[in-house]
Amino acid sequence: MARVTEASVTVGDEVVGAIDEPGLLVLLGIHVDDAADKAHVMARKLYELRVLKDEESCATTGAPLLVVSQFTLYGETRKGRRPSWTAAARPDHAEPLVAEVVSELRRKGARVQTGRFGAMMSVRSVNDGPFTVLVEL
Repeated sequence: MARVTEASVTVGDEVVGAIDEPGLLVLLGIHVDDAADKAHVMARKLYELRVLKDEESCATTGAPLLVVSQFTLYGETRKGRRPSWTAAARPDHAEPLVAEVVSELRRKGARVQTGRFGAMMSVRSVNDGPFTVLVEL
């Protein structure tokens, strides 16, 4: 998760998600062992994490989030010269969990933009800081 002043996701020539004000860019990876209950906990954590200016959160400021699925976060590089993706959840397992994180954020009142699951996406961000945090459950 990165604190940004703006961010966008493009698929082909189409901008599919964008925030044009300070908020959070969430690169969301789903682990092969993740279960549905983690989606609710992750949404709460992202929404309430006090990482914005003056130790505020999206919950207290109404700042937007751009959530982009990112299976490559679980790439394993300890052995050899090619990453292994065995820890990343398969699309049929990951897609519903990414969707549930987004839905739960919206239920909490968050303003959420998204990428497009499974698409080749170009992600652009202007980091505020830089300030990037690994959020694990």
